[in-house]
Amino acid sequence: MRSIGELARASGLTVSALRFYDRSGVLVPALVDPITGYRWYTDDQVAPARLVAGLRRVGMPLAEIAAAVRHRSEPAVVGRLLDAHLRRLEDGLADARRELSRIRTLIDPEEIPMTTRLVLHRAELAAAIDAVRFAVGTDPELPVLAGVLLDVEPDGVRLVATDRHRLAVARTGSKMAGPPVRVIAPVGFVDEVRALLDTGAGITPEAHVTVRPDGIEASVAGRAVQATPLPYNFPDYRRLLRGQVTAAPTHRVPVDVVALRTALIAEGAPVVVKEHDGVRAEVSVLGLDQRGGLRVLAADDATGREAVRIGVNREYLLDALDAGDRGQLVLELDGPIAPLAVRRPDDEHAFSILMPVRL
Repeated sequence: MRSIGELARASGLTVSALRFYDRSGVLVPALVDPITGYRWYTDDQVAPARLVAGLRRVGMPLAEIAAAVRHRSEPAVVGRLLDAHLRRLEDGLADARRELSRIRTLIDPEEIPMTTRLVLHRAELAAAIDAVRFAVGTDPELPVLAGVLLDVEPDGVRLVATDRHRLAVARTGSKMAGPPVRVIAPVGFVDEVRALLDTGAGITPEAHVTVRPDGIEASVAGRAVQATPLPYNFPDYRRLLRGQVTAAPTHRVPVDVVALRTALIAEGAPVVVKEHDGVRAEVSVLGLDQRGGLRVLAADDATGREAVRIGVNREYLLDALDAGDRGQLVLELDGPIAPLAVRRPDDEHAFSILMPVRL
């Protein structure tokens, strides 16, 4: 047995930190003296304590530290937790860079150019637009969603679209000159750019995008389109993404896109008709078979593994499958009230999130 002081020295945690993680249930002593309250630990607890110390140093939240300790014998699970935390740190750094750039321009407007120029691979940009276009909002009462967010960072451009019921995200690399910037490109402009990317194939592999305070322009092979960015603040999509990657999903199910699409649209395919705000929609019910494979269920079917059932707008799911543009995708299911994620297995930056429909 090791005293709390000995474990502190062996793990890099302070005594007060060990007491905290005991109270939190993350690292509970093997023995507590009933008279003195002194904590004792076994040699087997040194490795978990060192894991906690390392995660604490990089600022991982308590709940995720606890999950990492619980699943420390499952490298894939812990790996996903680490990847999620790293993405949060990168997002936080990107937010800080953007805010500091804005502050610098307030202090000295001439210090940083207000124009950002990008050089992108046209095929990658076309694929990114295709991956998010279906999720652009059409509600006239929500004009902020009637476009695609271009979230420009030094390491690439993230394209984001949402209509509140679904969110689509894709990313493409770029060469960048100028400060990081976020701009909402109107959907009409996005469609013009997409058409432009298909013209003059073979002339040049590059597309050029210029973002100024008063406009955005895209050009390919000497042809250009222009627009005025939408004058709104795009919703904080990063908050939803952080929630999506906080913990490993309950089920990650590889699916064949053609097979699933066929099952969804086949004659007599089971659907549930739901109405919301006077709009009727067909809802498909997804579940798991005994081997963990995906099935399209009847509304009253609860025979799948652990009775996993989630309702999703069938049209939205078909759109997400088509936008995936791959022979195989991965669906992540957490339960009947958690968002459904549709991911590309070969590209962690491209995915869709569909809100579930209560059955």
